[in-house]
Amino acid sequence: MKQVKLTLLFLVINFGGLAIGSWLMNNGPMTDWYTNLNQAPWSPPGWVFGVAWTVIMICFSIYLGHLFIKNYSLKLTFIFFTQFILNVSWNYFFFNQHLVLFGFVIITLLTSLLFYYFFKLSKKTNNYKYLLLPYIIWLCIATSLNLYILIHN
Repeated sequence: MKQVKLTLLFLVINFGGLAIGSWLMNNGPMTDWYTNLNQAPWSPPGWVFGVAWTVIMICFSIYLGHLFIKNYSLKLTFIFFTQFILNVSWNYFFFNQHLVLFGFVIITLLTSLLFYYFFKLSKKTNNYKYLLLPYIIWLCIATSLNLYILIHN
C-alpha cells in the first residue's frame, strides 16, 4: 500500500512539473522562433512529445515510489527535487528565453542525473531501475536535438 501511495504522490508531482514546464515555455514549440530554427532531421513529430512524457512520468513515478521505500534519505529527496527543477527549468530557458546553450547545459546535467539514478541509486531496486530507461533514452534524444539546434543556428 505504501508503494501505491508514494507512486500516486510522485504522479501528482511529476505531472505537475510537466504542467509548470509547459506553462513556462510560453507556447514555445509553436512560436516563430522555434519553427524557424534549423532542427535535426531526427526531430520527432509534435504528438510524440506528449505520448513520450506521459509514459516517462508514469514509469518514473513507479520507480520513485519503490526507490523511496527502499532507500529513503534527505539526499535522495534533494536529488529528486534537483531533477525536478532541471526538468522544469529547461522549458523556460530553452523555449521562453531562447538560451539554447544554457538549455544544453541544463539538459546535460539532467541526463547525467538520470544516469546517476540508474547506476548509483538503484542498487536496492532490482528490476525497477529499468523503468528509468524511457526517461534516459528520451533525454539522450532531447540532448542531441538541443545540441543540433545549438550548432546549426
